[in-house]
Amino acid sequence: MADSFMGKAATMEIPINSNGETLAEDDSLEQDLQQVMVSGPNLNETSIVSGGYGGPAGGIIPTSSIKGTHNLRMKSRGQVVGLVPSQSAASRIANQNQTDQPFTGSGMHHSNSNQNMSVEEANRGVAVEKLDSVKKWGINTYKCTKQMFSERFGRGSRTVDLELEAQIDVLRDTKRKYESVLRLTSALTSHFYNMVQTQQALGDTFADLSQKSPELRDEFGYNAETQKLLCRNGEVLLGAINFFVSSINTLVNKTMEDTLMTIKLYEAARLEFDAYRADLEELSLGPRDAATMVRIEVSQQQYQVQRDKYERLRSDVTIKLKFLEENKVKVMHKQLLLFHNAISAYFAGNQQQLEQTLRQFNVKLKPPGSDKPSWLEES
Repeated sequence: MADSFMGKAATMEIPINSNGETLAEDDSLEQDLQQVMVSGPNLNETSIVSGGYGGPAGGIIPTSSIKGTHNLRMKSRGQVVGLVPSQSAASRIANQNQTDQPFTGSGMHHSNSNQNMSVEEANRGVAVEKLDSVKKWGINTYKCTKQMFSERFGRGSRTVDLELEAQIDVLRDTKRKYESVLRLTSALTSHFYNMVQTQQALGDTFADLSQKSPELRDEFGYNAETQKLLCRNGEVLLGAINFFVSSINTLVNKTMEDTLMTIKLYEAARLEFDAYRADLEELSLGPRDAATMVRIEVSQQQYQVQRDKYERLRSDVTIKLKFLEENKVKVMHKQLLLFHNAISAYFAGNQQQLEQTLRQFNVKLKPPGSDKPSWLEES
């Protein structure tokens, strides 16, 4: 066999393609291997000699006893080995995937569905609550508007507390008059402040002229001292007037306004009470069937709620009016006495009495220039 192989190798021709070029080296090698495989012995009939221990007798293992040799396929540029997986292992993997996937998917599906249901229920509850509130507001507004027009055109009756209504009218009239006092005293403060500033500028001018006019030095000096004294007394009087204005402003725009806000709530509750009262009276005059009796019972409950609200606010208004009157008397007694004493002392030229009046009422004067912004704020 070796001689034949060598003979064939010696007589082997170099293949040339149609263009006269030699074939590539790997193509010639492929042809040689094919010739060897054709002319060589059959692999199924050969034996493999094993040189190790523990082998069969003679160390010869027949190749026909090796299983799976038909799965080895020789190709020109490599070998491809086909591996057949085990059927039992494949069945176990498939069963495991089938048992795991449905459980995980169903758990996630149930959790997501529960969350979605809870969110939908919460949103539905909020929507129903808002719808009920809008419905109640609409019914209440309709009844109150109907009652208001009935009272205005003289067709409906209204609940009147004569004593309380008289006190409310007095309070509103008093507030208007106090607002007028506040407006006038604020104007007086502004004008008097301008006068004090003018006196200060005039005193500075007289003092400057007394230095530059030797023949009129004494006359300019007397007038300069007088204007400066009036300016100092004017600043003290301004402190008293500002304190008076601040107290009146607190009384009018805070204390009285708070009481009037409670009165507005009381009047709204009175209108609602009369509206539900008229509705109950109208239902009571109608037929007494089963549906009407249910409506009458509901109307009685609403009427009782509005009545309790009306009586509670009426009591609050009565108490606030009483406290407001007491507070007003105390505040105005002190402020009117301060205003009178300060004005009298200033125009009488009594500086000591003017300063004593401010000490008596604990009025602290601001230092000159305290209202002006600092140089940091100006920059």
